[in-house]
Amino acid sequence: MTTTNDTARGIDPRSPRFGAAITTVLLAATIILTLVPATWAAGIVLLAVIVVFFAIGGIAGIRRHPYGALFRRFVRPRLAPPAELEAPEPPTFAQQVGLVITALALVLALVGVPYAAPVGAAIALVAAFLNAVFDVCIGCLLYVWLVRAGVFRPRRSAA
Repeated sequence: MTTTNDTARGIDPRSPRFGAAITTVLLAATIILTLVPATWAAGIVLLAVIVVFFAIGGIAGIRRHPYGALFRRFVRPRLAPPAELEAPEPPTFAQQVGLVITALALVLALVGVPYAAPVGAAIALVAAFLNAVFDVCIGCLLYVWLVRAGVFRPRRSAA
């Protein structure tokens, strides 16, 4: 998405895609579980776990995301170095967007709004799927557009 030459700050762009693939699977399971009354509670618990993961990535920074740790430990050593590094701010912002969407879905589901959990999970799933499969990060694009529009200035992430 947004490349950087700063090797101390840059992240391997394959790491967020790896996390998006895992998130896609978890969100698909959430949708299925929350659509079946007998497994609704399990789906809500899974959605809460996803919210926590988005919170870690969005608040602590993309480098501290648990999926990033899995990528660095098990996947990255088996790959060639990336052609370029990515700035951590756009994927961190994307995590924040995912946090807002999934947390809102969770809260609405817990207060009894019908289909809030599967609809919120489906929205997040579309974004995660596009990132995982096609390398299109909607939250990253939104970040770049908001910076260019002057809505907020680029910032150093907590990553």
